Amino acid sequence: MSWLAVDIGGANLKLADRATFAMTRAFAMWKHPHQLSMQLQEMLTSAPAHRNLAVTMTGELADCFASKVDGVQFILHQALRALPTDWQLRVYLTDGRLVSIQTALAEPLAAAASNWHALAAFAGRFVPSGRAMMIDIGSTTCDLIPLVDGRPTPIGHDDTARMLAGQLLYTGVERSPICAVLDRVPYRGASCPPAQEWFATMRDAYLVLGEIEEQPACCDTADGRPATRQAARARLARMICADTSQFDPPDAETVARAAAGAQAERLANAFRQAAATIVPETVVVAGHGDFLLRRMLKIVGFEGPIIWLADRLNPAVSRVATAHALAVLACERHGT
Repeated sequence: MSWLAVDIGGANLKLADRATFAMTRAFAMWKHPHQLSMQLQEMLTSAPAHRNLAVTMTGELADCFASKVDGVQFILHQALRALPTDWQLRVYLTDGRLVSIQTALAEPLAAAASNWHALAAFAGRFVPSGRAMMIDIGSTTCDLIPLVDGRPTPIGHDDTARMLAGQLLYTGVERSPICAVLDRVPYRGASCPPAQEWFATMRDAYLVLGEIEEQPACCDTADGRPATRQAARARLARMICADTSQFDPPDAETVARAAAGAQAERLANAFRQAAATIVPETVVVAGHGDFLLRRMLKIVGFEGPIIWLADRLNPAVSRVATAHALAVLACERHGT
């Protein structure tokens, strides 16, 4: 019995199996929640043939929902609507159970924001003994989950508790606004307060630095223009209320390096807090922000082994590691 797994986020949908299939699709949950079932149907049609789907989510936090309970229930009903009637649907909970949709609907807060636990439970097999830290750096958030002898040992299980513990940092390598990362923007020897507007994001900084590849067909940006270096420079210029006639490529690179450094410092502070009770001997890395992770580990002076899931799996699968992890867990628990 083979399984697909989907991680339903507020900005992205990630689908994977236990092998090498991986798919991610931008989806603005807060804008188009009622299109979720259609989006899932299209993704499932493009996937290898399966008859079972495991679900995890973070999209219940989208502000189109009145509460997390409402969000979980809506997402689960949309997922069920997307499936043929002969498919089996299971839902991952933050205590590690993989349950029926009926059980998940009865315990909605246990299904909310459950993807980090699935990934940590999977990552533990790469460090079956000793102390480790699983770090998943994505487009929107960073998870830092302590592992002891291969088992997740989080301080809290919901987002708020994990943020308080430094085990969830709401910053990522694409969607985080520059004005939320930089308090001051360097400009030609001076320091300017940033415009507190969604003019540019960290995707623009990493595009300028060449750490994220250009995607001319992708317009999931602050101004709806392409994800290219040239367009990114124009977006960064607006952070100081300038345009490209006042803001040349060296200016853009200066701002991008400052933003990248500031984001790494924030992650370093979270790492120190998360590691305060369980000092990791090994770090396991997932997601597509390896360049940010390298900066952070240099700041904190970590010199232990680093296990890159992009190497153990492949970069595409690592990017949807939460979905891949859940597919593996579902196959192990309910048959391949």
